[in-house]
Amino acid sequence: MLVLTRKLNESIQIGDNIEITVLSVQGDQIKLGINAPKEVEVHRKEIYVSIQESNSEAASTLPNVLDILKNSSNNLK
Repeated sequence: MLVLTRKLNESIQIGDNIEITVLSVQGDQIKLGINAPKEVEVHRKEIYVSIQESNSEAASTLPNVLDILKNSSNNLK
């Protein structure tokens, strides 16, 4: 992990087109601004983990739905 120190209004550049700027510091909270292309998804970590869990659940449900549909079509014959 790369650890950098930045002051208010200073930035970090990631690649050619992602910039992270320290917008404010209040107590133990830091407000960051992120400039990135629209095609780059940016999420808080807890939101990202939630999305991944939801996607995993949906993917595991799909085979069950396909089995139900197969069985239903076999019963119609």
